[in-house]
Amino acid sequence: MDVSLARRRTLRRAGTDAENALWARLRAKRLLGFKFRRQHPCGPYILDFYCPSRHLAVELDGGQHFEPAGQDYDLRRTAFLARRGITVLRFPTDLVFREPIAVLDAILLALGGGPSP
Repeated sequence: MDVSLARRRTLRRAGTDAENALWARLRAKRLLGFKFRRQHPCGPYILDFYCPSRHLAVELDGGQHFEPAGQDYDLRRTAFLARRGITVLRFPTDLVFREPIAVLDAILLALGGGPSP
């Protein structure tokens, strides 16, 4: 089995509460018919959520992303993805629970679909 595939399966099974909550809104084309993939591979990285038709990655960031090492890693990762034409949206994990509609509206705007009805 491909190591990347095994890693993605592990990440899906051990998803955070925030990832699971957002996935419930994105899966099965629930967001205005846009198809999203969960734990999508891209080069050496695994994207939390990816909309292939719009080349949009959605990342949920926990506390480690706000440390200097995490920020450096995220900058390199975002630059790598940008070189491949992928736009990255980042949200703190707690925002998924505090402002779920705002998160979905931001994703819709990035998709070109406008704010939620």
